[in-house]
Amino acid sequence: MAGQSICGTLIKQIHDELERNTNNSMRSYDITMAQYNALSALDGSADGQLSLKELEHLLHVAQSTVAGIVSRLEQKELVKTFGSMDDRRVKMVQITPQGVGCCQRADQDMQCAEEALLSGLTDAEREIFLILLKKVCRTL
Repeated sequence: MAGQSICGTLIKQIHDELERNTNNSMRSYDITMAQYNALSALDGSADGQLSLKELEHLLHVAQSTVAGIVSRLEQKELVKTFGSMDDRRVKMVQITPQGVGCCQRADQDMQCAEEALLSGLTDAEREIFLILLKKVCRTL
């Protein structure tokens, strides 16, 4: 039981430090890590757009949280929102060209942050670490 508590504490510490460092580097783009994650999800979608519900599931956050993230991104003109052509009740979010550019620039910082996070591991350890993280994630 104590091992689980230690794992949880370490995961929380890693998350907090990574989020703090990422938010500091994202400040130059005037976005937060949560906003970057939304932009990245949109940028990675087939046509650069997703419904609010799809974003909610991809980001693992509440609908109200996604709505707030999207609202702030829309104010910065990094995304635009509109009603679905199939069902006007469904709110769609589309990344703008400015959002794509912001996301691409921020991707570089994210890669640097991940490199710093993993810098103490060998290539083999990195591979094992990623396999284990994915395995733990699948069990949640």
